[in-house]
Amino acid sequence: MHARSHDATPVSGGGLDGGKEGASDIARTPGIAGLSDNQFRRLSTYIERELGIRMPPAKRIMLESRLYKRIRLMKLEGFEQYLEYVFDPAQKNGELLHMIDAVTTNKTDFFRESDHFDFLLRRLLPERYGDHWGVRAPFRVWSTASSTGEEPYTLAMVLQEFREQHRDFSYQILGTDISTQVLERGRKAVYTEDRVVPVPEAMQRKYLLRSKDRNSRLVRVKPELRSRVLFHRLNLMDEDFGIRELFEVIFCRNVIIYFDRENQTRLLRKLYRQLRPGGYLFLGHSETLAGMELPVFSVAPTIYRKPE
Repeated sequence: MHARSHDATPVSGGGLDGGKEGASDIARTPGIAGLSDNQFRRLSTYIERELGIRMPPAKRIMLESRLYKRIRLMKLEGFEQYLEYVFDPAQKNGELLHMIDAVTTNKTDFFRESDHFDFLLRRLLPERYGDHWGVRAPFRVWSTASSTGEEPYTLAMVLQEFREQHRDFSYQILGTDISTQVLERGRKAVYTEDRVVPVPEAMQRKYLLRSKDRNSRLVRVKPELRSRVLFHRLNLMDEDFGIRELFEVIFCRNVIIYFDRENQTRLLRKLYRQLRPGGYLFLGHSETLAGMELPVFSVAPTIYRKPE
């Protein structure tokens, strides 16, 4: 799979959750004032325009808290100095990428919304294998908000299970996200034992390696699966993703809930263009295509198919 790099552009695949995280951090630090109205407006405008993520006033305290951690780490005087640094026109310091990492939320689990993976293994793959999908060319799957890798590696486990019964079947998985930090964690594929609890025991034995240091309670995805997953930084707000291949399956789950209606429609139309004829789009269980006028038809709850 080939994808053009977007080194200077943020990537979409997460959002800011609500909450009271760190609300008192700034108050406890003398000389650090909270975000002013103008500063918050400047940041929220950038985040909404470039990342497509809604940034209402209710998320102001969380934004302050997360960026305050960067201010403290960099030993800066406050938000004004930080904004001058992060929006430096020369962009030589790379802080913009750190800011994007700081403000995006990446919630994920192995086998999250597991009925999607059941559908993939028990219905989609057997039907499309009969049409030689994955035989004449690799079966390609795109995890558009891959976070720390749980979703693409879940996909790899499911596809590998199918491949064990059909040795001429091959597959490739692309995982993309906005955060460089979570992408690097996905590439390493190291997880704590509690993170892999949702993985069925049989799959844990087949696809995960336990650390030799039993006290560390760490596991790592086996090389065979890691080699099937490519992680890449990509901006879902870009008009051109720079990806030449079409995909049999695209997972865009729990992504569009962070976008306004206009950006939801724009993104879904772009993803539609990346699906091969007859390909499948998976959304999160709280998401819908209702009113989007996308030329697809529903084959199961939150699973849609492009006409052949």
